[in-house]
Amino acid sequence: MVRTAINLYSVRDLDLPMGEILERCAAAGYDGVQFSGGFGGLSADELADRLDDLDLAVTAAHVDVDEMESDPTEVASFHETVGADGAVVPWLGPEQFESREATLETADRVDAIAADMLEQGFDLHYHNHDHEFVAFDDTTGFEVFADHTDALLEPDVGWIETAGHDPVEILERYGDSVEIVHMKDMADGEFCEIGDGDVDMQACADAARGVDAEWLVYEHDEPEDPAASIDTGAEFLAGL
Repeated sequence: MVRTAINLYSVRDLDLPMGEILERCAAAGYDGVQFSGGFGGLSADELADRLDDLDLAVTAAHVDVDEMESDPTEVASFHETVGADGAVVPWLGPEQFESREATLETADRVDAIAADMLEQGFDLHYHNHDHEFVAFDDTTGFEVFADHTDALLEPDVGWIETAGHDPVEILERYGDSVEIVHMKDMADGEFCEIGDGDVDMQACADAARGVDAEWLVYEHDEPEDPAASIDTGAEFLAGL
């Protein structure tokens, strides 16, 4: 059964202690959270205790690629303590997908990180934006990357839609490499609240279940009201 989570990047501007943010996520009904580089000054042990108290699970976390390359052992140690079993490359720039050659070099770089993380017992995932879908040689950077990398994929359905591609088709095509799906909505390339944009969220949720994904993760990069968005995302995902 697929579980629901919120990527905490969505509430980075919420001026509340991390403990209270986690309480609100639990109260909203999410099964878990996805960390994205901010821990509110809490240690790994303090976070683990708070998450345990709230019965919140943790997905593979978004971690800066430089951190994973410089100290994969520390990355794995911290995130394993809080309950994660993997890490996600959250962003690599457009220049790294601008040609087939550049994309293959990027795949090699990600695979080197994946090998280092695997030595720590962690799977590595890659989170896309729209710029990976640059077209060349009758294909796209995303397809070349996905077909060559050993890393898992974390498809972001909003960015896929914005790039002019069908997120359902991507989920079905690469389903063997998908454990986490980012449920982000977009309207004409702009961030919007989930359910108000161009993405067929029900179809994406159905496709995620069809490929046995483990997590549907709500993310809104620029919510007008981050506190209210916590509840909006949870309610929407629960209805899918």
